[in-house]
Amino acid sequence: MRFKPARYVLPFLLVAMLATAASGQLESVLKGGGVALLISQFGPQINKAINSVTKTPNDDPEYGTKVVPVISVGNGKEAGAVQVMGPRSAVDKVKAVAQFETNFKPLGMRMRGLVPISSTSVKEIRRVPGVGISGLIDVKI
Repeated sequence: MRFKPARYVLPFLLVAMLATAASGQLESVLKGGGVALLISQFGPQINKAINSVTKTPNDDPEYGTKVVPVISVGNGKEAGAVQVMGPRSAVDKVKAVAQFETNFKPLGMRMRGLVPISSTSVKEIRRVPGVGISGLIDVKI
């Protein structure tokens, strides 16, 4: 049986074109998943590092900080991480921060609202009162 290179060129080119087209989306998905993994694995260390830089005590029994993911409302994707702070009992309830975003095109402004919530789902947003945002961790996606 004789080898016919032309028989394999077209499938190879199709796979290469699809891989090139999908690589941007795949990279975004991997980085988004990487944000979740980063926070779940290293959240306490990131929190401690922020506290060190901002000279925030780590051992106050009534006052606490924690690093949680930011979930963009509208698409439900993780968009980074933030440090929240407040009474320890309230901080312990925070599972994520919901991000709301809008543009005011005539003024060239973009506004973002960050709301500490008690779940990681944007379907059931329940604000955790008394907790604020004290640090922002940007991840390039």
